[in-house]
Amino acid sequence: MRQRRVSKAIHVGNVKIGGDAPISVQSMTKTDTRDVAATVAEIHGLEEEGCELIRCAVPDMEAARALAEIKRRISIPLIADIHFHYQLALEALESGVDCLRLNPGNIRDREKVETVVREAKARQVPIRIGVNFGSLPPVGGIGITRGLSRHRDGVNMLPKADETGAGEYSIVDHMVQTGLWEIGILEDLDFDLIKISLKAFDVDTTIETYRRMARLAPYPLHLGITEAGTAKSGSIRSAIGLGALLYEGIGDTIRVSLSDESREEVYTGFEILKALGLRKEGAVMVACPSCGRADVDIRKLANDVDGLLKSTKTPIKVAVMGCEVNGPGEAKDADVGIAAGAGRAIIFRKGQKSRIVEEADMLDALMEEVRRAEAEIGAAG
Repeated sequence: MRQRRVSKAIHVGNVKIGGDAPISVQSMTKTDTRDVAATVAEIHGLEEEGCELIRCAVPDMEAARALAEIKRRISIPLIADIHFHYQLALEALESGVDCLRLNPGNIRDREKVETVVREAKARQVPIRIGVNFGSLPPVGGIGITRGLSRHRDGVNMLPKADETGAGEYSIVDHMVQTGLWEIGILEDLDFDLIKISLKAFDVDTTIETYRRMARLAPYPLHLGITEAGTAKSGSIRSAIGLGALLYEGIGDTIRVSLSDESREEVYTGFEILKALGLRKEGAVMVACPSCGRADVDIRKLANDVDGLLKSTKTPIKVAVMGCEVNGPGEAKDADVGIAAGAGRAIIFRKGQKSRIVEEADMLDALMEEVRRAEAEIGAAG
């Protein structure tokens, strides 16, 4: 893994982003923001999952005003997601949000952007410049507000990252130039509480666009694959796209966009970071995929253990293995491990056999060892 890109640090509420801060995981509510009770309930569930920042859609003034009450009732920083209407951003600032997301593809009037920036600067509220492939300004129309149709914008005619010829203006160029246009407005107003996102569904395009921006601007980058898909397909697409960038040292905060429960987004985000060794909190489970050699229902056992470990905040590695081929070796490499066989299982602690238990008792025995290991790690820390 390459050394992490150095970026300017900012704070969104009490969460530091960029600099030497850990890569944070965020999500976006799927409720109607105007329904304060439902939105707060969803955010509370996300807080339990470990979500560190939350974004809410702001489709109208009622939603913008609802943000004030939502913020009063949650613990994590609140980000307002603004499109089309700059007045919604001003109202969201009045509601006390911790960050704005502005889309330079659909708020293209420089004077309106400047009005928002001045109000954000007065409150020291950061702005995320959120560039999305699906809502880019027309080709030749960056910063132009009239005379160009969004339905004949030419964006879909641009070559993607893997289709671009030498000297050809591409979708990567257009996304980067769109972001730089708005960065220029903010910098002209001496505003540098900036983070940037440049999301597309196409993985190659997303990776190349972030690479390009990482070389051009010093600000923290919010990573995402937009409209990634369902929990199954979207998690894979996101893991590939985000994982490639994170492995290169690019990225300061992430959101996994899934057509599923928002808690699934947070879970997947942390798993991506843990797989790369970028977050140490919580349990990492090594699990046998099962095969014809397994003498126990290893899939059920692994899923049961995974469910029980979700509440664990201690950095602990747990191995769940189903036969004698790789089981003992993998289990001994973990803080706690189980190698299950015909009618019984061996429990390991730090490479040493702890005890042998009957199959009916192996889940309880494993979790007893996990709790002991957690206590020891906590005492040592």
